[in-house]
Amino acid sequence: MIEVIEPATEQVMAKVERAGAGDVDEAVARAKDAFGGWRAIAPGKRAEHLHALADAVASHREELALIEARNAGKPIGDARGEMEMVSQVFRYYAGAPERLLGDTIPVDGGHAFTVREPLGVVGLIVPWNFPLTIASWKMGPALAAGNTVVLKPAELTPLSALRFAEIAGEAGLPDGVLNVVAGPGSVCGQRLVEHPDVAKIAFTGSTEVGRSIAAGAAATIKRVTLELGGKSPNIVFADADLEAAAAAAPGAVFGNAGQDCCARSRILVQAPVLDEFMSLLEGAVKAIKVGDPLDASTQMGPLISAGQRETVSSFVNGDAPVAIRGSAPDGPGYWFPPTVLCPVDPGARAAREEIFGPVATVIPFSDEDEAVRLANDTVYGLSGSIWTRDGARALRVARALDTGVLSINSNTSVRVATPFGGFKQSGYGRELGPHALDAYTEVKSIYYANG
Repeated sequence: MIEVIEPATEQVMAKVERAGAGDVDEAVARAKDAFGGWRAIAPGKRAEHLHALADAVASHREELALIEARNAGKPIGDARGEMEMVSQVFRYYAGAPERLLGDTIPVDGGHAFTVREPLGVVGLIVPWNFPLTIASWKMGPALAAGNTVVLKPAELTPLSALRFAEIAGEAGLPDGVLNVVAGPGSVCGQRLVEHPDVAKIAFTGSTEVGRSIAAGAAATIKRVTLELGGKSPNIVFADADLEAAAAAAPGAVFGNAGQDCCARSRILVQAPVLDEFMSLLEGAVKAIKVGDPLDASTQMGPLISAGQRETVSSFVNGDAPVAIRGSAPDGPGYWFPPTVLCPVDPGARAAREEIFGPVATVIPFSDEDEAVRLANDTVYGLSGSIWTRDGARALRVARALDTGVLSINSNTSVRVATPFGGFKQSGYGRELGPHALDAYTEVKSIYYANG
């Protein structure tokens, strides 16, 4: 059995049957059997099923948010927003089945055109930081394109996926189209990657695990989408609105207790305004309310586990240049206060490794060229922000950064209608927006001779 721990209390909140390789095989078989019927459903009817999923999530929003808040330790307000996004994802992709368009191509002697075909059974492996949200990013386009899915949630946070599968069945999704297996990645995830009847793996998680998935999938030439780690820059130029930049920075790195691959955990500040920025940042950090995820006023909850807290703590040792430290509760729970290190050498471990916790590093820079060089000096390239009043500079820097998702004078990373994904070792492929459908379909070229 899997004992599911509530990170705010360290108590067991549920026990779930632990799936094994045999359970994965059974789930894949169900998905394979269901694939023919699901792909044959008329596009409009498939769209109706996705609208029904969106409606079902909306009607169960509070229930699912409570599960997510307790299981993942996220503030209830954030969890409600995430469940709203899940509903929006299915609503967005409900428009896709009737818009999977092909091309007609001029050729000699006949007619040529392309169509998009579903891949088949798709394995979806999702992390513990945004359990149902990230699952929806994959399920929406996969189902819209006519695939069937086997979803493996993280062993730490399986509850929202299991409840969602029940809700989907109640909403009329045909049997076998969505299957959930809750078990360890080393067993269930590996079996999905190796299984000959799985056509594609979509994975969100660490870069280390992503490498092993890419290698394992190569044996059967599986299609793979990888959304991996990040060490994203938040670049603040001297001409920026410093009050706005400092007010926004904590949310960009301490949201979800810093357990976010998009976290802008490297704050690059132009040297002449470093002291002013830090003064403004201190008030914003110390104002963050860390506490009970079920309290509506809470802004940051606990870390996911004792192990994660130990890892994060290793970056804030006796030699760390702690400039700002917020507060966190005492007693049970995997708490860690929001912490800012400044100044940090660009080569320091805290500036180079993904901490995945509420620790920000502040690195001074001299000019635009150095800002770009420092921002790009990482194996990652997922997200980032640029703060400046100079529009030409903003666009120059945005084009120069090796990063998949950027925002100017804001810290937005994810929107349902726009593509999301990384450069370099932050992964490949795109989720969300219209581009996600490319990863769940194959282009077929058809030639029809004149006679």
